[in-house]
Parts: sequence; C-alpha cells; structure tokens
Amino acid sequence: MRPGLDLLNAVSRMGAGDLIDLGCGNGALGEALKARAGGREVIGVDGSPAMLEKAGQMPGYDSLQRADIMDWHPRRAPGLIFSNAVLHWVGNHEDLMPRLAGLLGKGGTLAVQMPHQNKAPSHRVWLSLAEELFPGRIEKMGTPGVMAPVKYEELLSRRGQFRLWETEYYQRLVAEAGSHPVRRFTESTYARPVLEALDKDEKADLIRRYEEVMHAAYPVRADGSVLFPFRRMFFTLTV
Repeated sequence: MRPGLDLLNAVSRMGAGDLIDLGCGNGALGEALKARAGGREVIGVDGSPAMLEKAGQMPGYDSLQRADIMDWHPRRAPGLIFSNAVLHWVGNHEDLMPRLAGLLGKGGTLAVQMPHQNKAPSHRVWLSLAEELFPGRIEKMGTPGVMAPVKYEELLSRRGQFRLWETEYYQRLVAEAGSHPVRRFTESTYARPVLEALDKDEKADLIRRYEEVMHAAYPVRADGSVLFPFRRMFFTLTV
C-alpha cells in the first residue's frame, strides 16, 4: 500500500466534487481515501465483479460502480480522480489521460501512480528472451506499459498545476526453493500475457532461461531472499 498512500499524501488540493477511486480493485485504499474526502462522496470504480465484491466489504466507499476505464464517465464532475497502479494496464494513454483530466470539475485533481519498471531486467528480459526463443510469437502490446515521462508532461502540463516524479521502492522478495523470487513476483503480473501465448514446454524453457538471467541481475542471498528495486511513476494534475 505504500505507493498508493504516497500518492494520496501528494494530493494537496481537490475540487468540490466526488472522490473517484478509479480501478479500486479490492478496496485496500478506501478507508484512507475516505479520511481525506472532507465530506465528499467516495466512489470506487472497477471492471471486475470479483474485485468490487471485495471492495464492498471494505470501509470507506459510499458507492461502487462497475465500468471499463476506457468507457467510464462520472455522473458529475469529480473533485479527485485517484488511480493507483491500474492505468498501465489500459492502453492509448495519449487519449486516456487528457480525457480523464477533462472530466474534472474546477480545482479538481487527477492523481496517478503506475509501475515504471519496463526497462529494468526484471521486466525487459521476459520480452527479449521470448523474442529470441519464439520470434514473432509474442505481442508486446499485450503487456502493461507506460509512456516516457516527458510525454505525460507534454500532454497535461498546460492544463493546470502538474507535478511528475518517480520513486524506487526496495522490496524483500522470497520464493519457494527452486524458484527465483523475481520470477515469482513478475510471472503473474507483467509476464502473464507473455506466458499465456506459449505451451507448457515453451513456458518451461522461457522460465528456465529467465531465471538464469535473474540470478545474475538480482543475486539471491543466503537466506533465499532478494532485495528488489522497483520503480514507480507518479503525477498529479490540478486543473
């Protein structure tokens, strides 16, 4: 929850409208958002019924909405659109980010946090090895991604007060014997679209090669753990 809380703490202003948790997931940040709402209605939005069911059991939300982020439109102009670790799964940021900014009411804020790890070995090697082993089989557009930071600045800075920064978080990862912790951490998120395109033997081959590289890039300590740096991008825009 640390990056999400850091994003929320960076929000210095909100408009008078609702507080939207866009891509609320299981609702882990609902209570923290409510504490900052100042009487505003807190609305969680997600495309997954299973996630919304979990969010409904968490404190903080006044209501929940099921919607695809690309199609979502608020009932009234929000005071805050808050999106933590979600929008990297949504494509076409050139259109998405200005559209979200345009939904805000006067004085409203768009606050976004996304992983920005794609150039690190933990993420880049999945794609480079897949292309080496299975040329043309893996569609890069199926993996989560973000644009270069300067692109967000160019898209949004003229619309109001814009702030952009990155933070690298260090996580201690562990895994069961025989598995590199970074492989276990990335295979069900970033690498999922890559692995889904392969059969069982191909997956095993790719994982074996990936782990060889990870042992060099992120050495495993005597206790089986890895201290793993993970970079995240943040920005806020107040219109």
